Amino acid sequence: MQQLRAWADELGLSQIGIAGVDLAAAEPGLRAWLDAGFHGSMAYMARHGLKRARPAELVPGTVSVIGARLAYLPAQAGGDWRAHEWQRLARPADAAVSVYARGRDYHKVLRARLQRLAERIAAAVGPFGHRVFCDSAPVLEVELAARAGLGWRGKHTLALARDAGSMFFLGEIFVDLDLPPTPPLQPHCGSCTACLDACPTQAIVAPYRVDARRCISYLTIEHDGPIPLELRPLLGNRIYGCDDCQLACPWNKYAQRSALPDFEVRDAFAAPTLLQLWDWDEAQFLQRTEGSAIRRIGHARWQRNLAVALGNALRAGIDDAARAAIAAALQARLGRADALLAEHIDWALQPLKGPPAAAPAAAPATPAA
Repeated sequence: MQQLRAWADELGLSQIGIAGVDLAAAEPGLRAWLDAGFHGSMAYMARHGLKRARPAELVPGTVSVIGARLAYLPAQAGGDWRAHEWQRLARPADAAVSVYARGRDYHKVLRARLQRLAERIAAAVGPFGHRVFCDSAPVLEVELAARAGLGWRGKHTLALARDAGSMFFLGEIFVDLDLPPTPPLQPHCGSCTACLDACPTQAIVAPYRVDARRCISYLTIEHDGPIPLELRPLLGNRIYGCDDCQLACPWNKYAQRSALPDFEVRDAFAAPTLLQLWDWDEAQFLQRTEGSAIRRIGHARWQRNLAVALGNALRAGIDDAARAAIAAALQARLGRADALLAEHIDWALQPLKGPPAAAPAAAPATPAA
């Protein structure tokens, strides 16, 4: 294990641990989550079923799982980074993109490092069976991370660590080597409910249980249909993902900054306004999101999300000049929008046609640190 940790450090990984493959205790919770329909339109969740909790079925011959975490908070994030993010959310005309997505696609960054770690192991022990994963297969990543001592499962269902909060990615190497597991961490959420209280859509329906159908990350990234009317005002200016439960979590006072240039914020996402991003045509979207996790949602879904956020800005009492600029931009796009986008633009423009369709979303309150 000491040698593995040394190699992991050399590769820029934040932490590494070993888990076994018996996840039978996690199966009832997974089954109940699926039966409740909390996976929404993510059909692949149900398609793979309990295979997610059975690593040896997913990759026959797997005996152990090497888990890794990789910090992603940009190096330039200040000590008051959470306050800065809350302030961004309180400015209706600014665009809020989840912190993890402002740099390079984490799938590529972490998977490449895990593959190099597997090559180091092979050079030391000879050829061995393995497969690398990073949010790319039916894997219970948080469960494995908890068993490997990389963190404990927080009430928002993300992995948490005392020295890193939750601002890290998870990845795994399934191996046919019998490795000694590392001890799990004790959970330290206690009676805190900050993440539940902060969720704009109340998607965390109970501690350790998220209804993805209400989650802003799901709605803006995974869901490809119309965003439910009753949830649109609650998205505020969030156009790709949502960090509110992490911003509210006290443990993220200790979030580690990444030393990797991959996660530095791209210029386009440093301080964008909604109108600046709305102005991108598809070619510009593809060019400016090249190598980014954002690209996979496509330009059409990107515009749908922006239309909702622009509609929320119109409902938020912005000044007359900003209101006129947003209205003109929406109207200009309406004539060449497909049916899905046109419906969201129509909704966005409703405040100009009569009484608002829904109450304005309240500006997020900055929780106590």
